[in-house]
Amino acid sequence: MEGVKRDSPSAREVLLVGSVGLKDSEEVFRTVGPLLGGRMKRIPDGETGLRTSWVSRLRFALEDNPSFEEDPREVAAGGRITHPTEGTRTWKGSAVIARGAPPPPRLRLKAGARPEGIRIGSLGYPEAANESYKELRALRGRGAVPKHLRFQVSLPTAAAFLNAHVAYEHHALVEPVYRGQLFREVDEICEAIPHEDLAIQWDVSTRWAMGGRAPRALSRCEGGRYRAPGPSLQPGPPRRRAGRASVLRELRRASLEGAGEHRENGGSPQPAHPVARPAPGLHPYAGAANRGDEAYFAPLRELKLHRRTKLFLGLVHDSDGVEGTRARIAVAAKYASDFGIAAECGFGRRPPETIPNLLRVHSEV
Repeated sequence: MEGVKRDSPSAREVLLVGSVGLKDSEEVFRTVGPLLGGRMKRIPDGETGLRTSWVSRLRFALEDNPSFEEDPREVAAGGRITHPTEGTRTWKGSAVIARGAPPPPRLRLKAGARPEGIRIGSLGYPEAANESYKELRALRGRGAVPKHLRFQVSLPTAAAFLNAHVAYEHHALVEPVYRGQLFREVDEICEAIPHEDLAIQWDVSTRWAMGGRAPRALSRCEGGRYRAPGPSLQPGPPRRRAGRASVLRELRRASLEGAGEHRENGGSPQPAHPVARPAPGLHPYAGAANRGDEAYFAPLRELKLHRRTKLFLGLVHDSDGVEGTRARIAVAAKYASDFGIAAECGFGRRPPETIPNLLRVHSEV
């Protein structure tokens, strides 16, 4: 299927948040490149294989670690004790985790473990990025993928790892160790892949959700300075907002290019409000399939963006296809003058049979 040409006046730029859910990176590149490449500036490898499980696969970093043990409270409870704000938690499923399976118990530091003695080894992100980038370059050389597309690397922040695998009371001790390893791997990626050919997306959903809201992902591309919009668009108390701003600045310093943010309403009946972001970056902002009303999108009217920041709205849904997505675009356009489109999240853990139609909807709106 041929997508809308890149220079078409009716075409909005498309962002794929990260995971795609096809067999492997080659299939992702070969499928997405011809279909959507003319409307994209960056292409992810789809986070296929073991990476379809997002942060759940990273448990290996602690399972055989001499500093950690399974939390006895969660072992006694038969699995992970879900935080009240999360609801009943089960895995959405992936190529390696069964849909509906309960998460295993979190781990905690053993008695007597000292922070300076904590070691966390390789997470595997540079290896995956280098392998996929070589594949992308080969396909571009053969004309199978448009040459203008940057390679997008998507990385969960430390908060996602901690929330999934570490007992809450030990987050503060483990976070700097884990973050240090993560940033070292970012350095490796940036050293291996030419800067002009690389975009890194930071998934910050958990960082915000643990602070009381439920955004989804922070994308980092085409650098710039941090800028906070007005207070009416910033949920949460000043201390929490300052903490979030500090996290984003630190991610930007660790990154090649800058930052933006993708946020998801998470089922809340209240409109999703934009929050402070570094600029200029990617700004996916989700629209729930059952929320296409003007009240939901009205807060965008007050959004103040750096002049080089690109806003993306998560308006593409498989549930109501092209017609529903176009209707949401029409309403959102009343409140945001220039935006690209995206799904509300990655779709690597969706049922595989739904992926072709979801990509088709991206191409036809």
